[in-house]
Amino acid sequence: MPGRKRICFVTASPLTVKAFLGDQIAALAREHDITVVTHLDDGERLDALEGVARVLSVPIERRIAPLRDLAALVRLVRLFRKSRFAAVQSVTPKAGLLTMLAGLMCGVPVRVHIFTGQVWVTRRRIARWFLKLMDRVTAWCATQVLVDSPSQRNFLLAEGVVSADKSRVLGKGSICGVDTDRFRPNRQARARVRQALGIDDTTVVFLYLGRLNADKGLLDLARAFTAPGLRGTALLVVGPDEEHIRPKMHEICGGTRLIFLDYTPTPHDYMAAADVFCLPSYREGFGSTIIEAAACGVPAIGSRIYGIIDAVVEGETGLLHAPGDPGDLARKMEILTADPGTRERLGTTARQRAISEFSRHALTHEFVAFYHTTLGE
Repeated sequence: MPGRKRICFVTASPLTVKAFLGDQIAALAREHDITVVTHLDDGERLDALEGVARVLSVPIERRIAPLRDLAALVRLVRLFRKSRFAAVQSVTPKAGLLTMLAGLMCGVPVRVHIFTGQVWVTRRRIARWFLKLMDRVTAWCATQVLVDSPSQRNFLLAEGVVSADKSRVLGKGSICGVDTDRFRPNRQARARVRQALGIDDTTVVFLYLGRLNADKGLLDLARAFTAPGLRGTALLVVGPDEEHIRPKMHEICGGTRLIFLDYTPTPHDYMAAADVFCLPSYREGFGSTIIEAAACGVPAIGSRIYGIIDAVVEGETGLLHAPGDPGDLARKMEILTADPGTRERLGTTARQRAISEFSRHALTHEFVAFYHTTLGE
């Protein structure tokens, strides 16, 4: 069809496509020919993209693996030269580095990378320097950089990673916004989940939902949960354990008030069942799960770091604590445990803000408009 251009999305994990890019890809596919490149295991499929986009598998590793990284770069270069894309877009650090390098080498006119957080923030010495350098290379090779929160962009500008002229935030922030039809208060889901977990309706439930690793501050959360003022509450931790965090949290907390569940395809049900969402992270690009919980009418407690300070309006949609400080985190948890009126007020305001400022429809519209401008349409 005349006017249709070829655009390629590249990620290291199909979960990134499923969780963040589906609506954007579908919207762009109405006007352009879309290819999605990601690391699919044998037999794995992206069924939601059938009839929408061409899906190709390239083994892009999340961790540093020089020989495999070089092989992935070569495959991307071959694909880009053959397909003659008008634009390539990447998400996640490794995919970003390889895609932007391959795009530059092949002369792809539009090269867009999305920064959603920096691994190097919690690293030291040579590891921090090297990983930060890789982000600088990614940004230098890109023609446009999107950042998923204003405070993260300010941080990257201050660190000399991105430039002001080719970096921007879409809307108020977030990589894709929140589906406010899916993430909403749901009494039926709340009752169903609590019954399945053996939790009565009067128990205050704190929820963490996401990948389990040390950078998410989960050991701080476990230590905070031992505070005397939190007796009688429950802590629900949902997500894949990447660094054997569960045994360490059990050792700190003990008892039966700590409940673990693996990755779930229905995070909205668990958010609807919670009373307070917790994200005590050491690094975060934006904190999309905070906005998802907000859309369910659930206030959040988060660490006072870039990214999260855009997702939580302190005293209005949640509370912030000093990063890496279990005592301060515990005090904020105790405040919301003891005061259901404050929980309700914060949750109501959080939902209103999620709907008005972070709806998926609005972010998708911003994304398509960005491509119209960038492609000169």
